[in-house]
Amino acid sequence: MSHPRLLAPDGFSQSIYHCVSRVVNREKVLGPGEKEVFTKYMRLYAELYGVRVLTHCVMDNHFHILVDVPRRPEVLPTNDELVATVRATLGDGRADNLANWFALWEKSKNWSAIDQERERWFKQMWNLASYMKVLKQRFSQWFNGTRTTRRIGTLWESRYRSVLVEKGDALRAIAAYIDLNPVRAGLVSDPKDYRWSGYAEAVAGRAEAQAGLLWIAKHPSPENAAPAAASTSPGSAAPGTELDWYREWLYAKGEEVRDEQGVVVRRGFSEEEIENVRKTGGRLPIATFLRLRVRYFTDGAVLGTTAFVESVFQAHRKRFSERRRTGSRRLARLDLDNPLRVARALAVRAVE
Repeated sequence: MSHPRLLAPDGFSQSIYHCVSRVVNREKVLGPGEKEVFTKYMRLYAELYGVRVLTHCVMDNHFHILVDVPRRPEVLPTNDELVATVRATLGDGRADNLANWFALWEKSKNWSAIDQERERWFKQMWNLASYMKVLKQRFSQWFNGTRTTRRIGTLWESRYRSVLVEKGDALRAIAAYIDLNPVRAGLVSDPKDYRWSGYAEAVAGRAEAQAGLLWIAKHPSPENAAPAAASTSPGSAAPGTELDWYREWLYAKGEEVRDEQGVVVRRGFSEEEIENVRKTGGRLPIATFLRLRVRYFTDGAVLGTTAFVESVFQAHRKRFSERRRTGSRRLARLDLDNPLRVARALAVRAVE
């Protein structure tokens, strides 16, 4: 049974979500061309709906998007600003049609019609569900229409999953987890070489991708101004410096693990890194934690510090059992003093 989404409660200054969706039957049908088109739609509708993609990764049979959804502004865009946004995203035809209707209604002083049309647009903006719905639908329509044999039916196996993420360590953990997907899958040895990810796009110079990673770097956790694993501090003015810091953050995960015969058994950490962790009293850096491929990043509902998870829990108290006393849960089966907590205790399994 699916659970209602845990959205940021009213009054929260942030609403950042890690969204994941998979192709039906997990078929690997997303090739280079499909990934390019999906990324185009992802950016297009992010601009239209007023959300910010912080980073992303499009794999062969699923995608990850880390998206910041701002609150609806108190002062809404003017009619001209709305038309300009529609023009920049949906083209001149839709924009001209909207502008003509506004002009007609203004001439006839039909203010209620203008208000209804504006609200129709604004109801979809700054809205996670609207953004994900139109993104998946539009891509599915394009995908089905390009098949040599007409394809019907859903492309995605179910509704998208989402996790509400706290700024700081939790946010950086999710971001690196997303950008490291191609490395974990063995598709590339360097995350900069997988072009359908936020980090690779940022390295290639795409402004939106760079802005997303810079935003992540400049928003520290409540307790820490910078990740423990990074020798450089995030938040400086130079974009190049920020990307260097983010690359170091990605590579802080360590080296692969080999058996006695030298065969790679899993990508993990070097003995030196493990020793460094021991010297810190057993607390692993968040970057090391990224190496563990667990469901918390997709099914934990809320990820962050104890205080953050508890605040969301209290805001949605009626959604949980009356017997439940607290909202935050430790990440099970991980022998480490990790500061992150989740709202749902889950069994660990690999995430492909």
